[in-house]
Amino acid sequence: MDVQGFHHLAIQVHDVERVTRFYREVLGFAELQRYHRPDGSLRSIWVQVPGGGFLALEAVSGEPEAAPFRHERPGLFLIALRIAPEARAGVVAAFARAGVPLEHETRWSVYVRDPEGNRVALSHHPEDPVP
Repeated sequence: MDVQGFHHLAIQVHDVERVTRFYREVLGFAELQRYHRPDGSLRSIWVQVPGGGFLALEAVSGEPEAAPFRHERPGLFLIALRIAPEARAGVVAAFARAGVPLEHETRWSVYVRDPEGNRVALSHHPEDPVP
């Protein structure tokens, strides 16, 4: 097998426009493509993940389920994105300006949720934070 890297992650969301705005406006991901169903309704929006690959936000009719940050249900836990240690303070400030509360913090990572509760980490592991 010759796996060559990350291609994409697909997340099912109820309000694809709202969730896309979070990834585009808060995280700065470029919108790549919109896909529509035969009836013209929006099916999916793809946003570019810096460093390679993309995030496919797939529209579904169900409502998001509230869940604590940590739980015992199997499945996708979070998407972790790489940041430089010196960028951490700016990331935290950008979330505050956007009204996105920090869900959790560790020595190496900052955790938030997108508008539908999907967990997103911005991490500089294993590099220590800049003092």
